[in-house]
Amino acid sequence: MKVLVTGAGGMLGRAVVAGLHAAGHTVRAHDRSFVASVADDMVVGDLRTDPGLDRLVAGVDAVVHTAAIPAPVHEDVFDNNVSSTYRLLEAAGPAGVARVVFVSSLSAVGLAWSSRGASPVRLPLTEDHPYVGDDPYGLSKQAGELMTATVSNRWGIPAVSLRFPFIGTGDRLRHHLSHVGEDLSRDRGGLWAWIDTRDATSAVAAALTRPLQGHTVLHVTAPDTTASLPTEELLARYHPHVAVTSPLPGHTVPVATDRYREVLGFTPSHGWRTP
Repeated sequence: MKVLVTGAGGMLGRAVVAGLHAAGHTVRAHDRSFVASVADDMVVGDLRTDPGLDRLVAGVDAVVHTAAIPAPVHEDVFDNNVSSTYRLLEAAGPAGVARVVFVSSLSAVGLAWSSRGASPVRLPLTEDHPYVGDDPYGLSKQAGELMTATVSNRWGIPAVSLRFPFIGTGDRLRHHLSHVGEDLSRDRGGLWAWIDTRDATSAVAAALTRPLQGHTVLHVTAPDTTASLPTEELLARYHPHVAVTSPLPGHTVPVATDRYREVLGFTPSHGWRTP
């Protein structure tokens, strides 16, 4: 399979390029600036303004769109994320791309960057949970998912929007765990969810090849939390008024995981609690 990976210079993008290449796929990498990688070819440009996106997607079987400003810390986060996604997917449809994987975020629900400290309506958090956000990043991911669904509908392309939580491994993960451990409220909006970079890469690979129809949104997380405190105690402390619809024993992540396991046939294999 020939796969275009956008955002190839980003943390996840680099890992996806390497993982797909190692699995035998032909990889075309794209980023705003040149990235040294194992990709079979590298294309440099801005998805928002480049007039040659038809050439970028020409001949590829699938698109993995990881490119995005990953937090609402830049004033153009919404314009960048939405415009780049729209132009890329508009080019992918008529080019005959047969699969789209949009890297979304749990932030698409609207919790992680909420300025008012929004809480979920209910837990575990399922893919049909209503949007409760007020930030431009979460809104950009909501819009990206809707654009992915639209292209899927228009062109009959199977498509997946993967809602990832914090992604990391090695030093990046250790720093995040230490940061959260110092103050558990820091991960309140993220629901203490996480996934190892290697597992996120495996989820992307599975989303490229599993039999699918239409557009599917999936929450993809590790089965446990980033916190030392048991989940039910976390929720009682930081989301005390939220309805909990099923037991969350021990350190179970308060995010529903059944759907992605069933659809992707994938189970994370990397944890942080044991060596």
